[in-house]
Amino acid sequence: MAQFTEEEKTIRRIEKRFNKGMVQYGLIEEGDKVLVGLSGGKDSLALVELLGKRSHIFKPRFSVVAVHVVMKNIPYQSDWDYLREHAEKNGVPLVVYETSFDPSTDTRKSPCFLCSWNRRKALFTVAKEQGCNKIALGHHMDDILETLLMNITYQGAFSTMPPRLVMNKFDMTIIRPMCLVHEADLLELAQIRGYRKQVKNCPYESQSSRSDMKGILRQLEKMNPEARYSLWGSMTNVQEELLPKEVEF
Repeated sequence: MAQFTEEEKTIRRIEKRFNKGMVQYGLIEEGDKVLVGLSGGKDSLALVELLGKRSHIFKPRFSVVAVHVVMKNIPYQSDWDYLREHAEKNGVPLVVYETSFDPSTDTRKSPCFLCSWNRRKALFTVAKEQGCNKIALGHHMDDILETLLMNITYQGAFSTMPPRLVMNKFDMTIIRPMCLVHEADLLELAQIRGYRKQVKNCPYESQSSRSDMKGILRQLEKMNPEARYSLWGSMTNVQEELLPKEVEF
């Protein structure tokens, strides 16, 4: 029986969960052209590697192109040569797209929201230019569960970021191929591969409440090691008869 090193076990575990998510949620179809948002963080670097590999090995056949969005008014220093080298090493061409936003145009929204919204807008623009029908984002299972907890806590809504979201208005589908991959494994992969960190000096990052939810998710897993799987299962196990129901007058 073959003996695997700890590094090999991590890579096999990631690939197994990645491939399961791709199949279970029907994220890829024959002839798809997928745009990947490559920010330079560990998640997007991993996604380019995993999608690039799968596009050259498994069916259905599809193609991948990556885009790095540069927000010119945010002091985020990216090593474009490194990102291009990483993408091309995995058989994925890279496009660099520059844009910016003015936080004073809508003071009702946080700068984080405006930056994220403009980055997303840039992804749609490049996807159309490149003839893509799908956009792949680097959200993993932890991101999706944290969003679920945030929406319950702050929005009063039982919702999150789905693995597959069809946006008919834009004739585009958003997919999250790493939806079943754990962040802890991606942290290990970053060390194994030696992913190079990009210099990030975002002045608005401290305003995010996501880091608080990371801590809450860890606390839940201390209480119950299977908490993440219970949370995930709850999204498809909604027992409406046991929930409050208003009386119609």
